[in-house]
Amino acid sequence: MSSPAATKSLGGRGKPRTTKSVSRSQKAGLQFPVGRIARFLKKGRYAERLGSGSPVYLSAVLEYLAAEILELAGNAARDNKKNRIIPRHIQLAVRNDEEFCKLLGSVTIANGGVLPNIHQNLLPKKTGKGKSEIGSVSQEF
Repeated sequence: MSSPAATKSLGGRGKPRTTKSVSRSQKAGLQFPVGRIARFLKKGRYAERLGSGSPVYLSAVLEYLAAEILELAGNAARDNKKNRIIPRHIQLAVRNDEEFCKLLGSVTIANGGVLPNIHQNLLPKKTGKGKSEIGSVSQEF
């Protein structure tokens, strides 16, 4: 016989039940840690009290932002014919997206580089004369 303290029974009806703990992230269907964010919010002392839905909501928002940036960075990596996302791809993704550029405008991404850009004044002037005019002076001799 099994000891009564090991399993709880329902008065002789049904199977003995064991309680399996389910994390708040699993309950919310999230990958980001709800419990850890709740701990950070409590330790940060942003308010006297903390609602039970706040860390869930904040986790969902952070997960969404991370997923969006990673999707754009993955597209940038594919454009460069690479399988692995590097900081350069994240930089290109963030700076080419208007809303992320506004959100992360003052953020420096290490090893991200800069956007390829040549100022209009530095580009060669276009002349409509064609190739015959170019280099004609040096060819006279």
